[in-house]
Amino acid sequence: MGFMKTTIDLPEELLVAAKKKAAEERTSLRSLVTRGLRRELESGEPDRPRPVRPIRIVTVDGGLPPSLDVADRAAMHEWLRANS
Repeated sequence: MGFMKTTIDLPEELLVAAKKKAAEERTSLRSLVTRGLRRELESGEPDRPRPVRPIRIVTVDGGLPPSLDVADRAAMHEWLRANS
């Protein structure tokens, strides 16, 4: 089996963690990356996005305060500043 050189850009924290793990295992970074790529490619399962959870809508009795005019944007912002 031959080797080919390549260059990849990794987040710095990932590279530092990989170098640390390789040192702890007394192996090379090349070996660590090769094992990880083999494991990823052999898993056979594509990386699927997480399912979207539905938004739970909660309603309560109430309404807008009588002094809040949502039709007037400037007045609404003024009301929010005054009542925060």
